[in-house]
Amino acid sequence: MRVLQLIDSLNAGGAERVAVTIANALTSHIEKSYLCTTRKEGALKSTLHPEVGYLFLERKKTLDVKAFTTLKKYVLTHKITTIHAHGTSYFLAAWLKLRIPSLTLVWHEHYGHRIYSGQKDFKMLYFCSYLFSTIITVTIELQEWCQKNLKAKQVVYVPNFIASESFTRDIPVKSNTIVCLANLRAPKNHLHLLKAFSELHKRYPTWKLQCIGADYNDAYSEKIKQFVAHHHLGHVVKLLGVRTDVPQLLANAKIGVLSSISEGLPMALLEYGAAQLAVVVTDVGYCKEVVSDFGKVVDVNEIASMVTVLEDYMSNAAALQRDAVSFQKHIKTTYSETAVLPQLVSNYI
Repeated sequence: MRVLQLIDSLNAGGAERVAVTIANALTSHIEKSYLCTTRKEGALKSTLHPEVGYLFLERKKTLDVKAFTTLKKYVLTHKITTIHAHGTSYFLAAWLKLRIPSLTLVWHEHYGHRIYSGQKDFKMLYFCSYLFSTIITVTIELQEWCQKNLKAKQVVYVPNFIASESFTRDIPVKSNTIVCLANLRAPKNHLHLLKAFSELHKRYPTWKLQCIGADYNDAYSEKIKQFVAHHHLGHVVKLLGVRTDVPQLLANAKIGVLSSISEGLPMALLEYGAAQLAVVVTDVGYCKEVVSDFGKVVDVNEIASMVTVLEDYMSNAAALQRDAVSFQKHIKTTYSETAVLPQLVSNYI
């Protein structure tokens, strides 16, 4: 079996992390694993294992004949049997399937907010879905939406997973740091977290907040920077941008937070677990199911609740450590490569 992960970029986003994680994990489970990024490279390229076959298409437009021809030739030359398309790369994958009918085409749906839309909002996806052998979704709600609105032969829920080597073994001396691993995009709702943190800073001045993720220098980003400046938090709130040392940053922190207004099954949450962080998340997507009884879950935009649960951890080192250790064990048991990859591979057949 030869499987190619197809993704639009290798920027440090959730779907991109999933594609790279799968490509790396498959190297020891199938004949050959490949990854193709169609439009952009990015920070995650450096995390690809050398055993993974790699192709960058430099696709310039939707109907890019040159990029398509390059991909088709690559697939035929390397005798690839399965295309695993992520997110919006489904269109190129469907185009390829029409030209090479023997390919198995799997589409991976990561976009948790899609459940609030209808079929008419995604007409091209609907037509392409006739060519999908399998749709993999990251939540049960997305599975139900795809079963209702798309035409694939089967739709299955397979949780995201994290690579075995990601689990922190030698826990460093952790600092009084809260981390938020999320690109600066509106659905991630950073202002909610910042408002809670600004209240807590008055009582816990030694604690710091690190926001890790791409800064698009847009209106949303500007609001965040204005809030930090207006509340004089620049010395304790750091917008770190895209980093290649994310595992180290997480390992040195104590609490991981996601304050999103929409999610699927966020890879960041699994990374928090691997790094042995206590976690605080909003009740969106599959966050509550992942956290289970091993962390704190609050309603969206409930700043008072966010303050309360963060303070529970900041003021109680024993509770923080207990939940951090328990959450890491839970992630390793339920959302690790060992636990999930066999289920994923079974959908390539």
